[in-house]
Amino acid sequence: MSTLSVHNLSTTTFLLTGFPGLEQYYSWIAIPFSSIYAIILLGNCLILHVIRTEPSLHEPMFYFLAMLAFTDLCMGLSTIHTVLGILWKFSHEISLDACIAQTYFIHGLSCTESGVLLAMSFDRFIAISNPLRYTTILTNTKVVQVGLIILVRSAFSILPAIIRLKFFHYCRHHILSHSFCLHQDLLRLACSDIRFNSFYALALVICTLLLDSLLILFSYILILHTVLAIASQEERLKSLQTCISHICAVLVFYIPIIGLTMMHRFGKHLSPLVHVLMGNIYILFPPLMNPIIYSIKTKQIRIRIQRVFFLKRY
Repeated sequence: MSTLSVHNLSTTTFLLTGFPGLEQYYSWIAIPFSSIYAIILLGNCLILHVIRTEPSLHEPMFYFLAMLAFTDLCMGLSTIHTVLGILWKFSHEISLDACIAQTYFIHGLSCTESGVLLAMSFDRFIAISNPLRYTTILTNTKVVQVGLIILVRSAFSILPAIIRLKFFHYCRHHILSHSFCLHQDLLRLACSDIRFNSFYALALVICTLLLDSLLILFSYILILHTVLAIASQEERLKSLQTCISHICAVLVFYIPIIGLTMMHRFGKHLSPLVHVLMGNIYILFPPLMNPIIYSIKTKQIRIRIQRVFFLKRY
């Protein structure tokens, strides 16, 4: 990034970093990234369409899956304009207000996805432990209430830290280390007192992502205890198979977060390109993989998707 371009920036404009050292290959890198975003948008829209149009899928498990698909769709939409804007050489700049808004959506949607995965884990526990009372315990009203709680938690819990970003003084070079805006990246450029944001962000991660992951683990301990009490081995396997898609979705979401956290903590000596790649995996991998996982591993979804393409073809 040239010194001249940095100094020409206004006090409310930032430069986004693409892939350091690979600028001459952007035209080639843009092709797979455009394909990834196309799969994210089309895959999650297809999941939502199938669940909406197929009456047999109007039950709690698939309502939660629709929430997950919608969250992943929004995550893709929240970063597509900056990532592809850099790779297709439209713009490297972003205003402070747009950057703060993108930060809000990225972190808010991550919190939402974590909450939905937690709700899905307890959905699987209820389905396995009380199959005859499943629909009476998880009624449509309760599913809506759970969804609203997740949304409210995600939307309002991060607001205090996000609002403070607007009033910080950013005196350092306005160069962000990713193709999108993250809370910790903006803190790095601020010359104001950032202690509240640092402690609040840590507390928020502990109270949301860490707590959700522990509760998901606890729910699977309960599921395993329930399954082991089933006499028939065939029934045990059948019960566990209903959890495979969700387990894959949990791993796809939490492994990149753990990897990115460990890299920020212990990988400061690594190349900036490695950090950028890990950041993109954190943002793009779950929205990309979840539609694929549920299309392959969930029989009801797979059959309906095949029917959609069959009808379109013939």
